[in-house]
Amino acid sequence: MSNLLKLLVLDLKYRRLRLHCALLMYGAIVVMGSIPGARDKIGHYAPGLVLHAVAYAGLTGLLFTGTMGSAGQRALKAVLIVAAMGGFDEIVQSFLSYRNGAVSDWLVDCSAALITSSLLWAFLPAPRQA
Repeated sequence: MSNLLKLLVLDLKYRRLRLHCALLMYGAIVVMGSIPGARDKIGHYAPGLVLHAVAYAGLTGLLFTGTMGSAGQRALKAVLIVAAMGGFDEIVQSFLSYRNGAVSDWLVDCSAALITSSLLWAFLPAPRQA
């Protein structure tokens, strides 16, 4: 199991796949967040703070391992991309009559990205060629 995880997370061969998964995941977040009543239903299981933190931390992990550059460059890219994604998601929500965009949600997204990318930068080994 450990070797499979290393292969999927560290192997440069799957870098583009991780990047595409991040984009698909983000698209799913925006679409599912735009479905009337969906947020209220899932809110019974997890509060918005947890949903935002987990979703955007996952996106950060995929972006960090899906981009090229040094660990610091990948961390910066991941945080900036997630900040833009979170901001766009909140803008979309502000146009929906049954949702509202919130700066506090965007700050949770950015905090999750900053914490996740910092941990990955500090503890994840460098990507490897297969």
